[in-house]
Amino acid sequence: MLAQGLPPRANRQAAQLMLDAVRQSGALPAITAVVKGVPAAGLDDNELEHLLRGDGWSKVSARDIPMAMVRKSDGATTVAAALLIARQAGIEVFATGGIGGIHREPTHDESADLAELARSPIIVVCAGAKSILDLRATVERLETLGVPVIGYRTSELPGFFCAESGILLDSSVETTDEVADIFLASRTLGREAALLIVQPPPASEALPRDVVDAAVEQALARAREEGVRGAAVTPFLLAAVEKETDGRSLATNLALLQANSRLAAEIAVALAARLPNPASPS
Repeated sequence: MLAQGLPPRANRQAAQLMLDAVRQSGALPAITAVVKGVPAAGLDDNELEHLLRGDGWSKVSARDIPMAMVRKSDGATTVAAALLIARQAGIEVFATGGIGGIHREPTHDESADLAELARSPIIVVCAGAKSILDLRATVERLETLGVPVIGYRTSELPGFFCAESGILLDSSVETTDEVADIFLASRTLGREAALLIVQPPPASEALPRDVVDAAVEQALARAREEGVRGAAVTPFLLAAVEKETDGRSLATNLALLQANSRLAAEIAVALAARLPNPASPS
């Protein structure tokens, strides 16, 4: 995300906002990446600066990590790759902006994020799927894969840049304690899927739904005209939406990243309070 989902001028600001939000909430942040072939959860200052510059970094999904390891290359992780690394590292709470999902017409491509969510028993905090996607199809696919989608203080799936999508959720919670309890109950049952916790962007920065819908339609039209395909589609569309909204979507993106990081940290603290202390006698 920091090396591919945001323009260079904003990724450093996003990183600082997220790291500060986690630390201020009493948790330990760990940014994922593949560094010189080594999957990493937590970067030192030099590695983070290298990532933020974006020089020589390729976008890696979960399937790409073994190749990056063998070639000793640098990889900026998608949600799918970050989930794999987090799972291997024993991390149980993960924050991002928006997950991937089902693309709109004409491709209907499916993001690898969905399959990885289905096999990663991790709490994932996000603002829903990115607005450029087919949100209803994405929710239906998550249901098929057995991934619970739970609203945090909302009964409606957020639209990433906006609070509304018109898609009602089956479940919602009001506290981080509830999230921790549901996750532990899921673990007791041996469930392998992630627990997807969605919250709308902060009200002060959220965009009106009609503005987002219009911007996305314009961005999709430009992508079709210019023949954008494959991995280039998402960054192209996000940049196009930023242009269509006169930069307002970037401010929303930064705000929701900070808010999601803070909520994830608060959930991690609530979860830690429920787990046995390894240092204490049993």
